[in-house]
Amino acid sequence: MDKHLLRVAMGKEPADLAITNGQIVNVYSGEIYPGGVAIAGTQIAAVGDVDYAIGETTEVIDAGGKYLTPGVIDGHILPESSNLSVARFAEIALSRGTTSVFSDFHEIGVVGGMEAMNAANEEGQQTPLQYHWVVPSHIPFSPGVETSGGSINAEMIKEAMAREEAVGLSEVVSLYVAIEHPDLMASLDATREQGKIISGHGPETSGPLWNAFVAAGTTNDHESLSDDEILLRVRTGVHAQLRHNLIVPTLPPMIKAVTENDINTRMVSLCTDDTTAVMLAFEGHMDYLVRLALELGVDFMTAIQMVTLNAAQAFHKDFEIGSLAPGRIADVNIVDGPENFQVVKTVAGGKLVAEAGRLVEPMPLAEHKPILLNTFHLKEPVTAGDLVIPAQKGAESAHLHIMRTLPWVPITEGGEADLPVRDGYIAADIEQDLLHIAVIERHHGTGNIGRAFLGGMGLKRGAMASSIGHDHHNIVVMGPDPGDMAVAANRVAEIQGGIVLVEGGQVVDEIELPILGLLTDLDAWTLAEKRQTLLNKAREMGCGVSDAFMFLSFITLAAIPAFAITDKGYVDVMKQEIMDPVMSYA
Repeated sequence: MDKHLLRVAMGKEPADLAITNGQIVNVYSGEIYPGGVAIAGTQIAAVGDVDYAIGETTEVIDAGGKYLTPGVIDGHILPESSNLSVARFAEIALSRGTTSVFSDFHEIGVVGGMEAMNAANEEGQQTPLQYHWVVPSHIPFSPGVETSGGSINAEMIKEAMAREEAVGLSEVVSLYVAIEHPDLMASLDATREQGKIISGHGPETSGPLWNAFVAAGTTNDHESLSDDEILLRVRTGVHAQLRHNLIVPTLPPMIKAVTENDINTRMVSLCTDDTTAVMLAFEGHMDYLVRLALELGVDFMTAIQMVTLNAAQAFHKDFEIGSLAPGRIADVNIVDGPENFQVVKTVAGGKLVAEAGRLVEPMPLAEHKPILLNTFHLKEPVTAGDLVIPAQKGAESAHLHIMRTLPWVPITEGGEADLPVRDGYIAADIEQDLLHIAVIERHHGTGNIGRAFLGGMGLKRGAMASSIGHDHHNIVVMGPDPGDMAVAANRVAEIQGGIVLVEGGQVVDEIELPILGLLTDLDAWTLAEKRQTLLNKAREMGCGVSDAFMFLSFITLAAIPAFAITDKGYVDVMKQEIMDPVMSYA
């Protein structure tokens, strides 16, 4: 027992920090009333009338009549999608009022396995941001149809689940529950034995399969696109995490479950899942989602509950975070009201860490462990011929199965098309908006290269390549020109990871991501400017989707419908099979 905490609560010792003259947003009672917060060390000692706890040594922050809310929580996020290192992500998140995130570091594990995730967790513990680890349920994510750098099994998950920092099992795929995948079944058992939560990944899941998914122990799920899917989750006792980000901007349709169906929102929270440095720097993090929810008709108290108490309850952490109450961790935001919701100051773990959108003190950067660096091992540099589909001798055209991304979300649909044969290979056709896409294995030097055709991106010339390719993070490259594609892919390997644009055989622009080929130690604001410049250049080359590189990274994800591309080939996602895209020749 922390005796200093008890003595401050009793008024026997002065608080270390006190926030006064505020309007307390009580997420338990749903009330807003005048008061303050007294803090002892890292915990809250008193809420309401805290004048009695203030002494000569107490640091006092005058809230100036503004609202006091709990620190904000993102209940499902892959911070790696921001391309920021662990410390740099903490920096921007805290500056936006986020004090806790629930993350599996899955993308880090895909490249470097459990050792890399351990290294990331160690870096996270050195920051004021609370990283709560939800252990990945499996790596590789789609075994059999992709090659990842790291891998984990049920025995490793069982060992990890016994650790104090592990709060549960992440991204349990409904399809793998349906087939009773043996390794997953063992991991589910290990999680239940430790009394920890099970986070689901159940896209397009309903009926008997949904019932089995819930019966397996699924506690929360973020894979919804509509209000009906939110209602399904809440009605079956699964906490519904309403996801919204640039590539899946689905809060408007999902929030109708709250605004039009008048459901009890105790089982509803907001999350980002994937967000970029551009979004974090220019729009915000969870503070942006609060503003959006308010614009969509959610009342102020409900919006705050959905990013604090509700999010904490989804992981059984509500006696530690998510509220302003004695004994809870001292995470407090001073915010403007619902008319212009902005985070003014943030206290994390009892310390003032941010104000006016910036950290009070610079964030120390970690010295990265070797497992996080030098992760590219190509068999050999690729050539233009490696990245195209060779044609049958004598053929003039080919009839193929192709995939197209939807314009607003990187979910693919299948289709058929006729493409010309040129110089012995099947050529792209910008008139049909059909481009070469290839994935090059970069972890083990296998020489694997998957090839297919993609529509919907709109690129008219050149090539773009990236070392970010969910959920295996091999090199993905796309374009109408195979020569430019080879230059772009080889450059990604040369700089040990990143995003590269090429035109006319020359690098137009690039961003280096030397940490696992995913992350950088650039700060969010600098990275956002560089990424925005790169996106603008991609648009000049014809790419019309909202974020070309984020879209490209999800075309490789063999766990969401309907087709994908990995280093092993063109994937029918629902069948989890590799298929030949060539149907016939003429």
